Amino acid sequence: MSESRVEVVVFDIGGVLLDWSPDYLYRELIPDVAQREHFLTNVATHEWNQQQDAGRTWAEAVAELTALHPEHAEWIEAYDTGWLQMVNGLIEGTAEIVTELRSQGVPTYALTNFSAEKWEIAKEAFPILAGFTGEVVSGTERTVKPGEQIYRILLERYDLDPARAFYTDDKEANVVAARAVGMQAEVFTDAPTLHTHLKSRGLPI
Repeated sequence: MSESRVEVVVFDIGGVLLDWSPDYLYRELIPDVAQREHFLTNVATHEWNQQQDAGRTWAEAVAELTALHPEHAEWIEAYDTGWLQMVNGLIEGTAEIVTELRSQGVPTYALTNFSAEKWEIAKEAFPILAGFTGEVVSGTERTVKPGEQIYRILLERYDLDPARAFYTDDKEANVVAARAVGMQAEVFTDAPTLHTHLKSRGLPI
């Protein structure tokens, strides 16, 4: 398949640039593995957290879940107050790729499922996140990947030609959705593989 020359690179954040997992916090708070898995699977679920990515405030989220599970009030609150402890730093190699692209004048964008509140905290803690040419954050837009709308917002807001935009995400469904709107896209597995994908598309790295 012939591909247009890539001119901009769009990054997912969690799992691509930031090493994020609730386990980093809760393995300290809940040392018992079975108890921890039960809490994260049945109480503070992925679906519950995704509602913050879709625009619900953390105050609302904590209050609603605590009302349902008052016996876990302290652990539920920690998901909010201890959120930064769920980030184990930048993913090795990816930040270097972002920095190199920027140094070569390649515009970089963020397209991420992220709470609007936590995005501001993350940008303060990791300044590389504040340096994107543009950003589209699900919690701000109140729409999440892999829904088509959030990709359209990115392309239209920044007047991007999808055929000349490359996107990477650690979730295959999000990559498939990017391709569906005409972007070039690959699943993120590690930084060296991403480097190969970018170099093969003629980017100066």
